[in-house]
Amino acid sequence: MLIDFSEYSSSQRYHIMTQTIIPRPIAWVLTQHEQGHYNIAPFSYFTAVSSDPALIAFSVGNKDGDAPKDTKANLVEGSLLVVHIPNVEQAQSVTDTAKTLPAEQSELDVAEIELVDFEDFALPRIDKAPVALACRVHQKIQIKGAPQTLIMAEIVKVYVDDAACNVTEVSRGGETKERLEIDAQVINPLARLGAANYAGLTAPFKIKRPD
Repeated sequence: MLIDFSEYSSSQRYHIMTQTIIPRPIAWVLTQHEQGHYNIAPFSYFTAVSSDPALIAFSVGNKDGDAPKDTKANLVEGSLLVVHIPNVEQAQSVTDTAKTLPAEQSELDVAEIELVDFEDFALPRIDKAPVALACRVHQKIQIKGAPQTLIMAEIVKVYVDDAACNVTEVSRGGETKERLEIDAQVINPLARLGAANYAGLTAPFKIKRPD
């Protein structure tokens, strides 16, 4: 089937894109409202951008009525945020935090989520999330002709569940170095598919890269 996007509405294109650009990692983002409470929301238009500087990016739209979503409203350049990678067991909580609430209300009121201190960082992290990225907003880019804003954030600290971490020694060119290996199966990341569909990992496999 050949699909010509010029013949489809924006909502139709959205449904096609979210069912074909799969699986997508989920950025489960915690920000702080100016009144002090925390807003938490998931975003699956999300990816890594670069490692130097260590940048990630995710796209945030508006609420119905064109008011910015809370995450977008809470973030300006330099703002702090915590981006979590949820696991499969947290799927219901992730979905619960996608509910549109008044900006003055925290998603903690409607979802079964507990927060814990993020060591040496001003914001907390979500307990049981296997990965948490402590970030600072690097840049906000308004997408031309669209309600979405691209949030680029620089990672300053990373929390990874100890159970997923293993330090190994790697020899290369006569030199031995330590390398941190993170077990994806222990993290068991939740992935977004189309509509209300999600996925977990199947068995990972390796393919040797060409020299």
